[in-house]
Amino acid sequence: MSICNLPDTQNNADTRQIVIDKVGIKDISHPMTYIDRAGNKNPTVGNWTMTVTLPEHVKGTHMSRFIEILNTGSCEFNCGNFGQIIDKVQAKLDADNAYVTVDFPFFRNKKAPSSGVESLMDYQVTLYGILNQGVTEVMAKVVVPVTSLCPCSKSISKYGAHNQRSHITIKARIAKGKTLQIEDLIDLAEAQASCELYAILKRDDEKIVTERAYDNPAFVEDLVRDIAVGLNANDSIDYYRLESENFESIHNHSAYAVIEKNKI
Repeated sequence: MSICNLPDTQNNADTRQIVIDKVGIKDISHPMTYIDRAGNKNPTVGNWTMTVTLPEHVKGTHMSRFIEILNTGSCEFNCGNFGQIIDKVQAKLDADNAYVTVDFPFFRNKKAPSSGVESLMDYQVTLYGILNQGVTEVMAKVVVPVTSLCPCSKSISKYGAHNQRSHITIKARIAKGKTLQIEDLIDLAEAQASCELYAILKRDDEKIVTERAYDNPAFVEDLVRDIAVGLNANDSIDYYRLESENFESIHNHSAYAVIEKNKI
């Protein structure tokens, strides 16, 4: 039997009359390039989930077409043009609704505060794209590791104060007609922490970051409230979910806080 005569089973009619909300591929790794705020191209590897809505009368979607999208042309983008990938999925799969999620490490070159030694700091980033009934929206999530120092410990101790590494997670929806950069969210989180983190620190750097954290104590409540002030003032964001998890150094549990706001 020639290829032309092979049956297209998935394109047969289905008689159960049930819409599938999302069907496609999940957990596929593929090389990609993220374009940062300065226009630099940063190669990385994304973990992709790509789905569409399947009408009640169609038996199956075309799984290979999702892979073809990733393998056709250059897979490079930023938050501003990520919507183009969702448009490609919708068009190639001939679907009413399309959904694309990619999770990837974003590396940023940072200079230590005193020595100036440079090193790469990694942040976990997730982009979400939704095309629903002709309307596209993009959301960005970043996990920012920082230092937090306990104000209560500082106030009651004769010397020292306990501190911990904290993960600040910001998930933000980009307002229509606006642009948002991953670095904007990272900068905001690091600025409100007791101190930011670095991959490499020399002794003079370690002195500075230790003292900086001591001079800027923050409860988990302080962290989310201070960051929320900046998110509220950013007109490129119309919705956000903000979390801080402080991995306590003197308890076997985390301190945790969440603020969620729809600005529309």
